[in-house]
Amino acid sequence: MDTERPIVSVIPGDDAAPEAIDASLLVLEQLAKEVDWRRIAPGTELASLSVQKREDYIRSVIDGSDSVLFGATNGTTPGVIHMRWNRKTFANVRPIRWRPGFQSPLSNPENIDYVIVRENLEDMYVGVMGDAKLLVEHGLTSQRSRIPEGIQDARFAAKIITRKGTERVARFSCDLAMKRGKKLTVSAKTNMLPATDRFFCQIVREVALNYPDLEYEEYIVDDMASRLVQSPSELDVLLLPNLYGDILSDEAAATIGGLGLAPSGCYGDDFAYFESAHGTAPDLSGQNKINPTATLLSAVMLFEYLGLGQLGNRLSSAIDRVYQHGQWLTSDQGGRATTHEFAQAVLDTL
Repeated sequence: MDTERPIVSVIPGDDAAPEAIDASLLVLEQLAKEVDWRRIAPGTELASLSVQKREDYIRSVIDGSDSVLFGATNGTTPGVIHMRWNRKTFANVRPIRWRPGFQSPLSNPENIDYVIVRENLEDMYVGVMGDAKLLVEHGLTSQRSRIPEGIQDARFAAKIITRKGTERVARFSCDLAMKRGKKLTVSAKTNMLPATDRFFCQIVREVALNYPDLEYEEYIVDDMASRLVQSPSELDVLLLPNLYGDILSDEAAATIGGLGLAPSGCYGDDFAYFESAHGTAPDLSGQNKINPTATLLSAVMLFEYLGLGQLGNRLSSAIDRVYQHGQWLTSDQGGRATTHEFAQAVLDTL
């Protein structure tokens, strides 16, 4: 990495995501002049290129960067597959932290401050799926299998958990927990899916034994879903397989005030990229209403990754002060400010 002037490519994405990116860059380009911010065209403009040219272009942008700040895509903007699977960003980190001014639906959200680590490459997202009758025809069932009626007109999707992938994300989670509260919680559907979910938890337990100062606990995932609402303050680092992590992190974001407040980062061994967790928000496209908080907080994580933690702290503190003041909040947080007015308030605070 070029420590003097790191290159961050900014991929705006689709629908309302470019509006959050544009507003965030008003702040980021002023705050971090030591970063080489390289903004590419939104997905609608890239659509004029052939599929192959789009893919080649985005790949070259990503591979020529120290990191990427990504909006979100509905499929028009390419690059996610390359950043995620080709660059092997195996750990999706989603901080869940309530800040004063966040409009949480909970009566006492004050002590919510934990991190969800979602395994990012395996589980139900491997894309192995097809006609379910093939499972029977090729002898891929067992005595435990309960094949439903109508197998001749059915579909299946495979859930794949590897030891290598689980060990990797388990070590990442243990290391993260040791930097925080020295507590790791793991959750999956171990009672119903022993071949995959119990296997996942077993491997994590084995890795955790190498961290004698680490407190380890484990819950079935449906129990974990209720704990995110009933006792979130008891969590520090929560490790989940891919699908559960995708779903429960959205639930967790709701407990602090919504997806507009939820940042994330996807980390590999030699590359990481950062994006809000809220998706493209097509219902807000063109309205200057999308909340850029998640994008800005993702930039806080980006700064930490680049070794610019002081900038991240300044940005995080400025966001805190805007929420505490309460005058320039977007509509999802009970305010009337536009996307750019919120970003301007953060910039003015800085």
